[in-house]
Amino acid sequence: MSSQQPEVSPRQWHGVHKALADPLRIRLLEALWETPQSVRELAVSADLPADRLYYHLGQLERAGLIEIAEYRPLARGKVERIYAPAVTEPPGDAGSPEEMAEFLGSMLDATRADISTACRSRQAGARREVELHRGALRLTDEALAELRGHIARLATRFGDRDAPGIWTRVVITLVDLQDRPSSDTTTLPGRSS
Repeated sequence: MSSQQPEVSPRQWHGVHKALADPLRIRLLEALWETPQSVRELAVSADLPADRLYYHLGQLERAGLIEIAEYRPLARGKVERIYAPAVTEPPGDAGSPEEMAEFLGSMLDATRADISTACRSRQAGARREVELHRGALRLTDEALAELRGHIARLATRFGDRDAPGIWTRVVITLVDLQDRPSSDTTTLPGRSS
């Protein structure tokens, strides 16, 4: 399995975004970030037939997002492939605005599916935590950097894959709602100093 994230050229990003244009593929990749798994194991966690996953795993593999980490022996001399992520984090903001919008739309669809599953489970009497927050904050460049630092520290603190607990999906998005002033601008447009 690769230990470093491979360099991806802008031309290759098209394949990455296309591979991630399906919410199921995002969910599969996220499951593999949690732990390397076989198609059979992924099918159980996705609650889908294994034969439906081969096409999607092939798309992720062709895009260079996953790879075969090992072959696990099974009964009667058969083996199964164990898939693992070939990259350590989701793609950044490379690619065209349309590709990024499609990718983010797929992430939202995958999040919607996670929330729906958790809510149905709660209605059936199980205990699932679901918390949503959407708000707008006024952030200076310094405050934005500080917030990003806090998020990174929290992700590191709670990101121990071997720690006990329940796998919990966390989605954090920071999107400026207007253009940031350039660093040499000291006054806001329409205001004097």
